[in-house]
Amino acid sequence: MFSTDAEYEVVTFSIGDTKAGTKMGKLQLKDLSDESVLNCILWEETLNRYDSKVFRTGNIVKIVSASFNEKYNNCLVSTLSLVKEAKMGLEEHEREKIYSDLVSYIDKIQNADLNKFLTTYFIEHKDKIKVAPAAKLMHHNYIGGLMVHTLECLKYAEENMKISEYRFNSDNILAACMLHDIGKIFEYTIDLETGLIDYDENFRKEWLTHSQYGFSICMTQGFNKVAKMIAAHHGRSDWGAIIDLDQKDLEPELYFIHLVDNLSAKFGKINVKLLEEKGV
Repeated sequence: MFSTDAEYEVVTFSIGDTKAGTKMGKLQLKDLSDESVLNCILWEETLNRYDSKVFRTGNIVKIVSASFNEKYNNCLVSTLSLVKEAKMGLEEHEREKIYSDLVSYIDKIQNADLNKFLTTYFIEHKDKIKVAPAAKLMHHNYIGGLMVHTLECLKYAEENMKISEYRFNSDNILAACMLHDIGKIFEYTIDLETGLIDYDENFRKEWLTHSQYGFSICMTQGFNKVAKMIAAHHGRSDWGAIIDLDQKDLEPELYFIHLVDNLSAKFGKINVKLLEEKGV
């Protein structure tokens, strides 16, 4: 049953066109009391009353007035109130610090060609790298989130290489960490005023996924082993992997990159929640 006291977390938000040519908002909310999902529609006149930052993923809102279907899992929203804003992302000084920490790993790469490529690429795309999210929904979905995720992967990889009996090629591992999600700087757009994240349709016209992009640029440069790790980092083909790790006799490096990526992704959501609770 609907209650104006119920609090919801914004999961997704998008705006599309109706057949009549007006705007329509689609808002998915998660009920914080029982984790159930509520799908909402907002007509153009309702959208016009709100700043778009109200609909940012992670925001906590209340529904003041709405009409619901019989099962109370779909509704037409008339009025919303913002309870708490989610963390929008890193401040400028934080982004500069994370970027500096991130590119410092390039100095650890001994292969001259790989070092030169990474140095050039990260300078050329610095502005996009500094603000890109690592995802729209799943993890590190905020301004600067991609850098945080990438740096976490580098740290996890470096520490685990130290204790492993297997002799990894450190240059290739560090490069794969830095490049496995680099296509996301083009795959996503993020509004620096509202923190809203969306997919870049132009990217989708040219590329299938960010994994394909990372794989392709590495293959073009002759970094085939790095490319192969990027191709496998999602682990399973139904998760977007080009190489499925269920295959036999694959190199340990492929599993390694998948595991450090997955570890960072799993904790990414938790870390943001902890920071919000601390008021950071």
